[in-house]
Amino acid sequence: MLNNGKEALNIIFKISDNLKYEVDKEGIVTIFEKQDHRIQKFFRKLEFRIPEYKKITMDKYGSYVFLQIDGTRTVKDIGKNLEVKYGDKVYPLYERLLLFLNHIEVNCHYIEKANL
Repeated sequence: MLNNGKEALNIIFKISDNLKYEVDKEGIVTIFEKQDHRIQKFFRKLEFRIPEYKKITMDKYGSYVFLQIDGTRTVKDIGKNLEVKYGDKVYPLYERLLLFLNHIEVNCHYIEKANL
């Protein structure tokens, strides 16, 4: 992410176009990661039971943040909404939020920057 804290809070993310996910009635997000590595495909041809998708279920905080990502809200907006919903349970707020967003952007590729 960015070194300057103020700049980091102005980043706007959007959910990656090819990401498949579902939201249950409690608002919990489950991500479906496609397992299409060539080794996985090879073993599927040999009729090994390798699921086409790996399911990743987020906790209530991660799900709430993920569902706030809409291509218009800044990190600061998402943080304020998170604080309103969960209060002091989310402190240290922006340190944790930026770490989570960085992880799901850089490592998981669930989201991408919308305001480039």
